[in-house]
Amino acid sequence: MLLVMKIKYEKVTVKLSDPRLRPIPDELLDTLSKQELIVLLRGEQSLRSIIESEAVIAADRIFQFEGIFFRIRRSLFGKKSEKTKSNNRNPEPKDPATRKPREKTKRLPSERYPEARIVEEHITAECDPDCGACNGKMVDSGMEEISEYITIIPKETVIVRQHRHKYRCTQCHGDIKTAPTAPRLIPGSSYGDEIIIDATLSKYCDLIPMERYTDILARQGSMELPPQSLIAASIKLGQIYKPIYEKIKIEVLQNRVLLADETPHRMLEGDEKTNWFLWGFIGGSSAFYHCCDTRSGDIAFDMIDQSKCEVLLSDAYSGYKKAIRIANISRVESGRPTITTAYCNSHARRDFKLSQESLVPEAQVMIDRYKEIYKLEAKAKGKSSEEILTIRKDMKPHFDFMQVHSLKFKDQFSSKSSLGKAFEYFLKYYDELTYFLGDSDVPIDNNPSERILRSPVIGRKTWYGTHSRRGAETAAIHFSIVQSCHLAGVNPRLYYRVAQGWVLNKKPILTPYEYAESQKKPPD
Repeated sequence: MLLVMKIKYEKVTVKLSDPRLRPIPDELLDTLSKQELIVLLRGEQSLRSIIESEAVIAADRIFQFEGIFFRIRRSLFGKKSEKTKSNNRNPEPKDPATRKPREKTKRLPSERYPEARIVEEHITAECDPDCGACNGKMVDSGMEEISEYITIIPKETVIVRQHRHKYRCTQCHGDIKTAPTAPRLIPGSSYGDEIIIDATLSKYCDLIPMERYTDILARQGSMELPPQSLIAASIKLGQIYKPIYEKIKIEVLQNRVLLADETPHRMLEGDEKTNWFLWGFIGGSSAFYHCCDTRSGDIAFDMIDQSKCEVLLSDAYSGYKKAIRIANISRVESGRPTITTAYCNSHARRDFKLSQESLVPEAQVMIDRYKEIYKLEAKAKGKSSEEILTIRKDMKPHFDFMQVHSLKFKDQFSSKSSLGKAFEYFLKYYDELTYFLGDSDVPIDNNPSERILRSPVIGRKTWYGTHSRRGAETAAIHFSIVQSCHLAGVNPRLYYRVAQGWVLNKKPILTPYEYAESQKKPPD
């Protein structure tokens, strides 16, 4: 196949396959004069410089397309996790003295799961067996052999028919009173509280679309329920639990460090705009979502303006920069502490990993350094503030080395390639990426905020989006409560049932974090 790249030779555009560019025979060279040979040599030099420059451009484009190719291949066939495989295939054996003793693996299910309900089942013979020794009839000795296994009682949907008894006066016969009905979250609804909570959490906790939830019930032998009526019930439940949602927002805004991220949210109908966004904010052990029709930095500003936030950890999206800049103007005027920007190291590492997979050694150096940094961060987990800062001091030489390495190699790669962008991102936001080294309250990356958005992202892929503004608000309410439960270490299904009691008995409500703290046993 002939090379079709065009070049300019003696001010004429020709192809490399042009006959005029074929090698000149020796007998023809012998006939050329000195002046003609000089002209030929200069033309060859000009041609060589043009080809070399075109080769550099072509190599740069090849490298750029290789990055795009590996990125597409990874998104289609690669693992979604950013964890890297360990290169140490033959680790040194651990000292037997430091090994932890193995726990007893043969345990009964009741020992493994002490909180599970136990159903006692007594197995007796249909008739008294005969003795194997004397052939006489045997009787129950009172002794037992106990074994256990785990099973499941299929979910059953039933209709509760209430018979409310009426009472009459036997003396004057002037009055009749009916026994009061038990309180319910949605009085007069065709659904009881239990199925409303179960359907809601199946969607917003287990990420099962409501249509699939009703199909599951039907396959289990229950009735075929209309999914739209259950969706309406979950919306009403969201309004009932909205005070919890509002209290979670206040709880998040009381934290000194906030983590923020956002993701697209599809509005299928019910609004002029179809491209909405779900914003997620983490403060301490609480997560707050807000769904709106814009990605403007005004949303982040509304969150942080009146908060106690002093550090906002996010990606380098310009909306957060705008929000911090405007918020700091009012904070300086009122004498309050300003907000500092910290950026996520996972974002900085991501493009290096893509380049590493295409076997670029300059990227491998950065990945290896990040491995050492994250090993140190793992050691700092659960430590005191002083210990965390001491461990993070050992990360500073790694960051300094990566800064020098990036300055050395950034100009060797196209600014449009993944590796060129990675070097540029790391150098441009070096101060924000390393801010966490001097503040023990700031995480190394924004992964917790990305994790709480994972459920809404999976959810939008299964039920595609919401159909109304109220539906979008319902999603924000339930996702906020469920993800706050996860952060606080509370079972969402248990929490929703407990919150049901608070609402029905008109008791003060607690956020998932407050509930988790109230359940902790006081020290002896």
